[in-house]
Amino acid sequence: MSTENSHISVLLSEAIDGLALKADGCYIDGTFGRGGHSTLILSHLNEQGRLIAIDRDLRAIDAAEKFKDDPRFCIEHAGFAELKAVAKKHQVSDKVDGILLDLGVSSPQLDEAERGFSFMKDGPLDMRMDTSKGQTAAQWLAIADVEDITWVLRTFGEEKHAWRIANAIVDTREKQPLTRTSQLAKLIKTTAPQREIKKHPATRSFQAIRIYINSELEQIEQVLAASLEVLAEGGRLVVISFHSLEDRLVKQFMKKHSQGKQVPRGIPITEVELQKGKKLMLVGRKLKPSKTEVSDNVRSRSSVMRVAQRLAKTDD
Repeated sequence: MSTENSHISVLLSEAIDGLALKADGCYIDGTFGRGGHSTLILSHLNEQGRLIAIDRDLRAIDAAEKFKDDPRFCIEHAGFAELKAVAKKHQVSDKVDGILLDLGVSSPQLDEAERGFSFMKDGPLDMRMDTSKGQTAAQWLAIADVEDITWVLRTFGEEKHAWRIANAIVDTREKQPLTRTSQLAKLIKTTAPQREIKKHPATRSFQAIRIYINSELEQIEQVLAASLEVLAEGGRLVVISFHSLEDRLVKQFMKKHSQGKQVPRGIPITEVELQKGKKLMLVGRKLKPSKTEVSDNVRSRSSVMRVAQRLAKTDD
């Protein structure tokens, strides 16, 4: 799966169904990746339709060249947290009929050893989604103290052996800098006892460091908040998550904004007033990939998709 053509988009048809596409609608693919979702969205749009893609990975920007002659399509090199600014730039604020977010790291990023995301392949300890800026994982691990490393591993990886691993990292770097993924993976495997037979002991730590380096959870919080301003009335928000931390943020956000004003029991208030605080309507239940999809693409096994629809905007 190291080539663009072998990349498999997760929950592809389900995500497109969730967007409830209109042929002449305006849509934003907040995580272009290698264009799987975007390709299917474009196939449903007519000449008046419009698709704006966003990605902070320069490889994804290169992959979007295949759409360069399609006047309905454009792509921005940015993080999806910049959704509001991108919408304003393209003059579609409050006019977007659907936003799709496919969170986490993509298969091409995992498969390219030089990106440093995978503990299964030796490569530079980078982990940046946007390689044009920011601190690499190696640079951070070279200066972070035990407490900070422990906090990151425990908070973003839910790693029970965070303190032990953090101490091992600090002890090791005093003798030799940690610059390769294989070094870090071996250190963790040696330091932390194996708990799960089917999961490499470095899985949680690599996830945690990647999330921290790319500010992933903060980015999710920002794009979700921005979606309320960018979506048109009736517009759909479709989010595919790959681990519990991501899905928890999405679930809590959608639940919060699909409820009316929260007031103490017994307080006299009209139904109209209660409904004023509602910004979203939940669409269906959460979806997980079918057994067939998991069989075809094992990386889809942890994915969860949630859908919400923007309600009429009120003076709340």
